[in-house]
Amino acid sequence: MVKYFSCAGLLKNTWDQVCIAFWQRYPNPYSNHVLTEDIIFREVTPTNCLISRRLLTKTSRAPRWMERYLPKHMASSAYIIEDSIVDPQKRTMTTFTWNISHARLMSVEERCEYRINPENGSWTEMKREAWISSNVYGLSRAIQEFGLARFKTSVTKTMKGFEYVLAKMQGETPSRTLAETATERARETALAAKEKAKDLASHAQKKQYV
Repeated sequence: MVKYFSCAGLLKNTWDQVCIAFWQRYPNPYSNHVLTEDIIFREVTPTNCLISRRLLTKTSRAPRWMERYLPKHMASSAYIIEDSIVDPQKRTMTTFTWNISHARLMSVEERCEYRINPENGSWTEMKREAWISSNVYGLSRAIQEFGLARFKTSVTKTMKGFEYVLAKMQGETPSRTLAETATERARETALAAKEKAKDLASHAQKKQYV
């Protein structure tokens, strides 16, 4: 049995910008789990398609009940293969990723396609598909449910990171920076209010003793 997941997204950036951001998306504030990225193969085909293969190392903390099935040195990291095909004529970019670590325990395969939005040529639409499977007898369903839940969380972070990099490329203030600024201002306001409350309390005490 295989768990299937599919979702679509829209990036309000041109296809060219999205392709450039794809190669520059690490590091970003939402990708702290990505430790390394290495290009292990790249070529341009006779039809001018760019084909690449990268090896990614990511932190991948397994739940405690799953750690007993993993070697200690593999329980907190994972190796991912990412293949990509950029077709400048069709204006499409297709990526395929799959894990080579823990594959006997759980396999996660993902396919993403980026193409120009037919309703707005300045925007890029994407479709993401994933297949999560496990062959562990008696635990396959639980492992697949865990893998699907983690994948959905990962997708949210991936899109936020992508949008962050695109905003930074355009010279805009990334949303995370805005959020951090708002948080900092809230802290400053709270601190000022706290200090003012202390002053009022101090004045009230002095009046009692006068």
